[in-house]
Amino acid sequence: MARLLLLLLLLLYLPALPITAQQPGASPIQITNDSGNRIEVHWINPVTGEAVLQAADILHGASISLSSWVGHSFQVRELPEGGVCRGEEETCGVDTFTVNENQDQVVIIKDGIDIENTDAHAMAARSASALLSDCKSEAQSQLASSPDPSATATILDNLASCAQRGIALEIERANDEINFEAKVRKDLAEKVENYTCADESLNTTLAKRVEYWDDDDRRREVHIMIDRPASKIHTISNFMNAAECQAVEEAAKPILHDATVADGSGGSKLSESRKAKQAGIKVHWGKEQEGDLIARLSRRVYDYVNHVLPFDIKEHGQEDLMSIQYFGRGVEDKTPDRYMPHCDGDCTGLEFKPGNRMATIVMYCDVPAVGGATRFRNSNIHVRPEQYSATFFSYIDSETMKMDSGFTEHSGCPVVEGEKKIVTQWVRLGVDDENPWTSFNTLGIKHSDAADQ
Repeated sequence: MARLLLLLLLLLYLPALPITAQQPGASPIQITNDSGNRIEVHWINPVTGEAVLQAADILHGASISLSSWVGHSFQVRELPEGGVCRGEEETCGVDTFTVNENQDQVVIIKDGIDIENTDAHAMAARSASALLSDCKSEAQSQLASSPDPSATATILDNLASCAQRGIALEIERANDEINFEAKVRKDLAEKVENYTCADESLNTTLAKRVEYWDDDDRRREVHIMIDRPASKIHTISNFMNAAECQAVEEAAKPILHDATVADGSGGSKLSESRKAKQAGIKVHWGKEQEGDLIARLSRRVYDYVNHVLPFDIKEHGQEDLMSIQYFGRGVEDKTPDRYMPHCDGDCTGLEFKPGNRMATIVMYCDVPAVGGATRFRNSNIHVRPEQYSATFFSYIDSETMKMDSGFTEHSGCPVVEGEKKIVTQWVRLGVDDENPWTSFNTLGIKHSDAADQ
């Protein structure tokens, strides 16, 4: 049992890309297989000495990224091809390396499972230097065989062409590595999710940094979990209060119904992937100056979105504020209230489509005794709900207008005991009173325009 718990803890702290390393003392490592054969990587338990498989069947030329603690060791093993290894004695090579303090640590597995420790900057410089050297040698060879000065222009063109070919190959190789790492990240995240949801001892992931946001004449603590151009995840302490929660709950009570999911055609449907009750709450903006609690809360939502993103978002044409409620029915419940992994908006890395969602704020009114965490599985971010706090995440790059590529995919862990009552605002870009969110389809085309086509 102890070994199983240790393995699960290890998996929790294995971000797929260096940027997701969140734990104190964690160091990112890139492992590149340049051995000419397939390999696998094992973590060496520093207490028991047991080897625990971390990455299997890494092909020659592929790279993976892991994160571990300085001083921890990993073992690299060559895998046999056709039942045998390539050495003279047909013995599979084995070697180990230890995580160092280099924040750009690169481990290169060479022929014979010979390990070279370097860093990303040295790796890039070596690659660029080799490319330049090869092209230079080719140009010198051409000059030696064609001393005619009139051939110089042609040789220079050939040199430029050589460099361009090399750069194209390097870009292609880098893209292949990124795609491979993304697949490893998502495969691992899927396997780990159920364990993390079941682990009630798991606290909210440590933030990369802490900032403060001043609003309503008060200062709120903001924990920055991820701060990528197209993927931001923040938690905000004391975002709302008991009176605001009560106002939302009272407004929702007479219209609560089974929660639905998008059906892919602009509508919605019931789904086993989402078990909860929900109610859309219309905000009476005309009562904002009178101190209406729901309007005041909703204004705070848009103020925070505009604090983070440079879009000057207005409340006009936006979706209703949504009250969502999950109910725990005990550990024996086979179909607990939960929300399976999903993206609130497009998370495929494509261009933003007008009128679609680009940010979300989830506010916690009541938190369950057991369960109910929010899990961003591809980012290895675990948010344990805290009463009156909020989780903000955006999924758009404000400069390129490209969408997130999966880092904000999230789920609501099963609610086992107690109740989880949240208030959610999905925030859209490109809507107003004349063009409300209901006038756009998921392709960013207005329904009226689509009908004319």
